[in-house]
Amino acid sequence: MSTLAERLTVAIANAGITKAELARRVGISAPSVNGWFTGKAKFLRGENLLAAARALSVDEDWLATGKGSSVRGFHGAEQAPEYQVSPILETETRPGYVRFDVFEGGAGMGAGLVNQDYPEVVQTIEVAEWEVRRKLGYLPKPGRIQLITGRGPSMKPKLEDGDIIWIDTSCNYFDGDDYYLINIGGETQIKMLQKRGDGMYVVSINPDFPTYRSDEGEVSVLGKALIHAGLRRF
Repeated sequence: MSTLAERLTVAIANAGITKAELARRVGISAPSVNGWFTGKAKFLRGENLLAAARALSVDEDWLATGKGSSVRGFHGAEQAPEYQVSPILETETRPGYVRFDVFEGGAGMGAGLVNQDYPEVVQTIEVAEWEVRRKLGYLPKPGRIQLITGRGPSMKPKLEDGDIIWIDTSCNYFDGDDYYLINIGGETQIKMLQKRGDGMYVVSINPDFPTYRSDEGEVSVLGKALIHAGLRRF
């Protein structure tokens, strides 16, 4: 395996964790970790390398260069205690709870956001099954519902800046007039989409942000925003 992305793909599959969980363990944003897997990042160094290797239970030299064995080992007596005292974080969801991981980055509720490196307030939450059923009416399959932080004033008072919104990622198409997580012009936003006689309209709740008609193919639906099920406010 000649590339970092290939080694990470194998290691994360063997570790049985998600990219969002890897980001949480390393202490960086989900978009940064995603860059490792897409090839945008060619190398891992320093603290990120050590943290990623520990999270994936692989040897850091192998992860960095592809040389040697992927099995985690110690490289000198001085490093051994550091591995021994490192906390192992629980990845399994407790019985009776549903785990929700973060979507890749925040969503603008204004002019939009380009998802880059900035810290997410919430990376993962576990919600009691009875509460999930109360909010959604069903228990979703793992990974279907993800979290995103809304940023901006355009959806006030329906959504406030800093609200945590649940996104149904199984709905990546227009499914009638509703609230959606969309990408438009490279920016991620939460807006209402309305189908009118002359096209698709992008609608804000706040009247200070005018409604506008999008060009055909301009809007990509990333998921349905379940604003009735979100958390306020972070």
